[in-house]
Amino acid sequence: MIRVLVVVGLIFFHSALVFDARDDYYVKNPETTEVTTIIAGLAVVWAMPVLFLISGLGSRHSLRRRGPGGFAAERLLRLGVPLVFATLTIIPVPQWLRLRADPGYHESYPDFLPRFFAVRLDPAEFPFVLQGEHFETGHLWFVVLLLAFSLLLAPLVRLFPRDRGRRLVDRLATAVRRRGVILLPAIPVSAISALAGLEESYAGWSRWAYLLFFLYGFVLASDERFRTAMRRDAIPAAVAGLVLFLGAMPGFLITSEAPGGDPLTDLTPLAIGSRALYGAAGWCFLAGILGLLDRRRAPAPGWYSAGDSLRNAESGSPGNGTPPSTPSRRVYAYLAAAVLPVYILHQPILVAVAYGVVRWDAPMGVKYTAIVTATLILTLAAYDLLVRRTRVTRFLFGIRS
Repeated sequence: MIRVLVVVGLIFFHSALVFDARDDYYVKNPETTEVTTIIAGLAVVWAMPVLFLISGLGSRHSLRRRGPGGFAAERLLRLGVPLVFATLTIIPVPQWLRLRADPGYHESYPDFLPRFFAVRLDPAEFPFVLQGEHFETGHLWFVVLLLAFSLLLAPLVRLFPRDRGRRLVDRLATAVRRRGVILLPAIPVSAISALAGLEESYAGWSRWAYLLFFLYGFVLASDERFRTAMRRDAIPAAVAGLVLFLGAMPGFLITSEAPGGDPLTDLTPLAIGSRALYGAAGWCFLAGILGLLDRRRAPAPGWYSAGDSLRNAESGSPGNGTPPSTPSRRVYAYLAAAVLPVYILHQPILVAVAYGVVRWDAPMGVKYTAIVTATLILTLAAYDLLVRRTRVTRFLFGIRS
């Protein structure tokens, strides 16, 4: 269920970027504000990392059931097909609307498309090897990374000796029985964030930090003792995450105010230290959030535990304790199937809505509410009426049959 909350939350987040004074979003309101910067930071530090971690959890279950070959084939169908289809059809729309915001730009959408697809190969940007002046994967960078990580994981699992892997996991699981050890994975994330920098195009994280979160999820799904440690240390982890985040923010703001300063890539001690704190905060927030969601409690009838949701994320497993016929289970199944299509659809729809709304003579709060409401309604309607009702569209948007 946390995947559903994050994806729906992206509509609220991306709507706020229309009014953000710092972010270069596709459509900008004439009046902007600095308030969204701090609020966005609190979301960015954990939202996309948790999607990669949960995807890693699900990959472990999927590999166990399908084997490396079957897992790779399933990932190509469920991620690769929607990626290609969306890139060919709806991903160019936000870029075209960005250009249309200029009163002097009059190029039609069909005339723009050849320029959008004028691409070159750039292996140095792996896995974003297609580059161009106007070409982009847009918000589907998440799908590109997830597909690349999955296809790298499959042969790694096949080649890595199984017995050695079990011994390594057992040592790690034994170590986390000590209080606080579950927070140590923050150190590699912190180091990558500090030294490799952060990438604004990918929600303020390095693509290689996302790889760590994905692999962490894969390992966490390997032994129940990791889950127990996260539940036990959830509150200290959440507090540590908040303290580290608040410690990082002043450095980010000071660096961004300096002439030519970029807190995401600068190699000044202040920028490096701020990114190190930010990276550590990300893991601590994940450990705290997932641990708190997974705290044991007596399940009520029809209740589907957060822990089971995390355990079965991306795995297709129905979990335990909830009869399939209950209303809550049916709602969960509907929303779980909608996650990827809603993620794909929401941004082109949001940009199109915002393109019209920013021209209103109205307060920012009214415009923001209108963008969020219209985008939610239109995205869910597009999913329900145009995607989920036919076999072909379900296949094109990566929904399991």
